[in-house]
Amino acid sequence: MGYLISSSCFAKGGAAETEVIPGWDALVQQLAALPAATLAKLPEDQRNDPQAQQEVARLLLQSLTMSALATLGADGDHPQFLPSIGEILNVGQPNADTIYKAADISPGGIYRLRGHKGSLNMSVIGQVGPSPADPGSDGNHPGQTRNYLYLDSLPADQEGRFDVLLSPERPKGYKGDWWKLHPKTYRLMLRQVSSDWSQQVDPAIAIERVDIPVRRLRPSASELEARLRRLPKMTEFMATMFVDQASKLRQQGYVNKLRVLDVAAIGGLDGQFYYEGVYDLQDDEALIIEAKQPASCRYRSVILVNEIYQTLDWYNNQSSLNETQAKADSDDVLRVVVASQDPGVPNWLDTAGFSSGVVQGRWTACDSQPIPNVKKVALGELRKYLPADTAHVSNVLREQIIRERRAAYQLRRHW
Repeated sequence: MGYLISSSCFAKGGAAETEVIPGWDALVQQLAALPAATLAKLPEDQRNDPQAQQEVARLLLQSLTMSALATLGADGDHPQFLPSIGEILNVGQPNADTIYKAADISPGGIYRLRGHKGSLNMSVIGQVGPSPADPGSDGNHPGQTRNYLYLDSLPADQEGRFDVLLSPERPKGYKGDWWKLHPKTYRLMLRQVSSDWSQQVDPAIAIERVDIPVRRLRPSASELEARLRRLPKMTEFMATMFVDQASKLRQQGYVNKLRVLDVAAIGGLDGQFYYEGVYDLQDDEALIIEAKQPASCRYRSVILVNEIYQTLDWYNNQSSLNETQAKADSDDVLRVVVASQDPGVPNWLDTAGFSSGVVQGRWTACDSQPIPNVKKVALGELRKYLPADTAHVSNVLREQIIRERRAAYQLRRHW
């Protein structure tokens, strides 16, 4: 039987010993050490909790998958916008209303962006400096984000089509739309922010490098090996960057109260103000988060995040709310209720089985950025603390809201 091969042929020292692929063993070894290193950043009760352990394993797998997509597809000379963090690749608490995509570029190159602007609340591209796995990185932190480009600011034709050139300097004689590239830009991060998932249309964007030949030749062995060796560093960085953020907030005393979150140095969106704090609730308790509604605001949202800083499942639960989904009350105060049980109010954030986690909010291009007040109350007495005209949401209506929410989210362009 010519198809039978002895397993001894593949054993070390055998006649047909296989070669080790350079970089593969290092990848496997570094990934094998990552679970213990990640768990070590958590409090002892979480490290020893089988539920928390499996959720950390899921986080590591999500980080590995996201990093593997970049390893396989990111190419500064032949770029494309690839899926980044999101509902499936839930790393670094993605915003529920935002679809994130990233395209690697080569510093100094000339690029062309073209496509349709769409009709989202906000579509913005940021220029990102070298991250830890990039050759030009100078530390263990995300690359600095600079020079944001808002698609709605670009000239377009009657069908909403745009065409813009990106380069460190405007090419001599070029008269078209142009965006200056910082010389240390390694990546373009696209944020597609929708406040109305069922009505607003996501943009369609193509990118290409135009100062080199269009043809792409077979990548060299050294280039493929270098990509393979960067993969575990990318995975570790993304998985562990915020995994202990909730623990830090607890240590600082921000339990059922909120503080400013400054993420300017780690890639936060320019002009966006963040706040966050731990929530900790029993099943018969609720948090009321309230703030005076800004007079003008381009975008706002509140999301819930678990103990290892993953956004709660907003696809199957109402665990996020934006300015379309959550209206202020008649006194112009925005009130949001966090609870494990449906309190029958419109602005409910569902903890989805997580009795503790993080509340995080965003004010974007608003004329004020209040830190909301937080009040913990008995769930059975909730209505005493809300305006008398607060609407009632029945179980049937809630079911319909979630089903429509889920369908609208699926119909967005994710991949």
